[in-house]
Amino acid sequence: QVQLVESGGGSVQAGGSLRLSCAASGSTPRWMAWFRQAPGKEREGVAGIRTGDGSPYYADAVKGRFTISRDYAKNTVYLQMNMLKPEDTAVYYCAAHNRYSSTWPPSAADFPYWGQGTQVTVSS
Repeated sequence: QVQLVESGGGSVQAGGSLRLSCAASGSTPRWMAWFRQAPGKEREGVAGIRTGDGSPYYADAVKGRFTISRDYAKNTVYLQMNMLKPEDTAVYYCAAHNRYSSTWPPSAADFPYWGQGTQVTVSS
């Protein structure tokens, strides 16, 4: 079993930055990802990382602005979000699974472990 605890959401003006953290406990997942869900929209994958070698994956909408990274010793994954836009406003969720491979863009159905979600609000 894997437990995920997120932190770091908040409110910021357009162009600002936030960093989200996701601490895993119980075991080290092979894959971790950040999803987001805005009101009335489907949950979408934003960034993912293979924890073993740190290989990152990004949705086109956030490439060049968001950076996913992991601290293997702390079993924690981060999402650094720069140049935030109002359309980035959503609840952000950390997710994980233990399979060796993962599709990209990811399917939420492939991830059995989820954090509680953290709100990110970007005002114009």
